[in-house]
Amino acid sequence: MNYLLAYQPAETVNVTVESSQVWEVLLGISGYTYAQLRHTFELDEQWKTWKNTMSPELLLSLKEIQEANLWYGMLLLQNHWSAISIQDFLNALDQESHQTLYEVLLPYHNQKTEADRKDTVLNYTDKACFTRYAEFFKGHDYLEGYVRLLGEWAIEDILSLMKTVTKEWHDFIRTQPVWEKWMQALRFEEKENQRLNRDQPVDEIQRVTGGAEYLPEPSVWHVKLVPHVSYRPWVLSLRTVDTKLLFYPVNEEYLTESGQPSSVLIRGHKALGDELRLKLLLTLVQGQLSLQELSGQFQISKTTLHHQLSILKSAGFVSVEKGVYRANTDTIQRFSGKLNEYLGLKG
Repeated sequence: MNYLLAYQPAETVNVTVESSQVWEVLLGISGYTYAQLRHTFELDEQWKTWKNTMSPELLLSLKEIQEANLWYGMLLLQNHWSAISIQDFLNALDQESHQTLYEVLLPYHNQKTEADRKDTVLNYTDKACFTRYAEFFKGHDYLEGYVRLLGEWAIEDILSLMKTVTKEWHDFIRTQPVWEKWMQALRFEEKENQRLNRDQPVDEIQRVTGGAEYLPEPSVWHVKLVPHVSYRPWVLSLRTVDTKLLFYPVNEEYLTESGQPSSVLIRGHKALGDELRLKLLLTLVQGQLSLQELSGQFQISKTTLHHQLSILKSAGFVSVEKGVYRANTDTIQRFSGKLNEYLGLKG
């Protein structure tokens, strides 16, 4: 049997780079309140210093954001609005309908549970709907509690906290000497990546982000790449119904002045400046191991090991997949070359 097929152009995911002061403010709030991973962020020491000059109101707001994980919802809202200025973001919080706010704030789980999510949005005054939907996130580090909170708190209280912490953090961070330098770096990053090869979206995502791997997902038609300073050196990912967000660290070259060591060198030497971490790295160079196996071999608690491994991960020396850790030998070898390059020594 012969078939006559009409030509249909192949559809591919649309990739864009989006940067703004709003993203950096919200990611700063997110990073500062990410207690489990904050010790691995480049800005952690700076934040500790800045804390002494923050107002009591800001510190209280940050504490509440951390306990409620509302930073997650703030990132979802900015993805929805793409606000250019802080005032635009604050105005949008006041102008959006409650149902639309819940539609954006309630996290996507998967296609099978999408009907449950939509039902929860339609019945946003019913706490029981949120309790049922939260069950789909059982065991997640923060999303189960976040969904329950959306049902327990009045939307007015949620919006009030979001507005307060956004304004307070912005008022504080923009007075820091590094702020304008960050904004220049982010603007330059966005300008450099305005023209993307639409026919090779996966390759372009990896190129722009400096190596982040993206696997196409069902129903995702848009990938938004957001450069940042606050989450360096990590890539943060979020998923909505039809969009994947990848927050990637801004190019090191845009932040490093001539003669200054790069954060890669500083972070790497900090990671290697500990006997236990060096022994862990040696062990993983010899073979992949799970956290359970490492704990038994070193006779150390999983919590302590996880903390130490996260520092090695932040330096790029170690990676983990499905609970199994391995050494990134290529990264380790390149690190020695970067040190020789900085010191002006021949490799």
